[in-house]
Amino acid sequence: MIKSMTGFASVTHDDELASISVTVKSVNHRFLDLQLRMPGTLAPLEPRIRSLVQGRVARGRLEVAVAVQQHGEATMEVELNEAFLGPLAAAVDRARELGFVEGSLSVGDLLRFPQALAIREKAPDASIEGSPIAERLERALEGALDELETMRLREGGYLRADLDARRTRLGDLFERVAMVAEEGMAALQVRLAERVRELRADSLADESIIAQEIARFVGRSDITEEVVRFRGHLEHWRALTDSQEPCGRKLDFLLQEMNREVNTAGSKAEGPVVSELIVALKADLEKMREQVQNVE
Repeated sequence: MIKSMTGFASVTHDDELASISVTVKSVNHRFLDLQLRMPGTLAPLEPRIRSLVQGRVARGRLEVAVAVQQHGEATMEVELNEAFLGPLAAAVDRARELGFVEGSLSVGDLLRFPQALAIREKAPDASIEGSPIAERLERALEGALDELETMRLREGGYLRADLDARRTRLGDLFERVAMVAEEGMAALQVRLAERVRELRADSLADESIIAQEIARFVGRSDITEEVVRFRGHLEHWRALTDSQEPCGRKLDFLLQEMNREVNTAGSKAEGPVVSELIVALKADLEKMREQVQNVE
């Protein structure tokens, strides 16, 4: 299946309990590289979030951002800074002994020291697997992944149209190479026959040398194997893109194999326009390689 690695999705789940936003951005990458940005209270949910994403995306650099805002009255928490108050109390006791201070510390005294107390809004409890917040987060993430999938498939459709057109052009060009090479073989046979006559005109010529000369000329120009393999690669390409499995890495490898056959055919085939056709083939292969870097 041709599916793009580029996409964007944003989903917000809002109800009486909380407002949860999930944003997913995806760009090209050789493997799956998942980056999570979310509140620290959600850290225990990270394995579950990673599992959900990995079940839906095979390749790409993904950035998943999660924001949670709990509704209702805020719960405050007060934390006593014991590390600060211990030395403070000792210092006050010493000052009392020296007659600089009378009485004991009161709450009002403590409030004069910003370091003594930390007063803040209590974070929502969304870090427990199976909690209402966690369930809503999963639904929001699934919705974002659905949107991302839709966009990647749509972009993949454009990629496939371009790649299919180029695959057809590759096949046509290589068949022209095969035809020109066959015509070149005919011309080669004429030259070969002349060469054989020249060798046999020499009474000292060794028949084994003549046989070697014939084999060398024929072997150098025959591209039958390359033609068969290239046709097989084109059929393999069709099968991969028709499959439901991600195929980007396999297509990239297949293009390397096609390029190898083109190089070999170009070095062996005879004919005045072979070089021109080989250049055109390589140009299209390079354009396809660039496009395949976008395929999941």
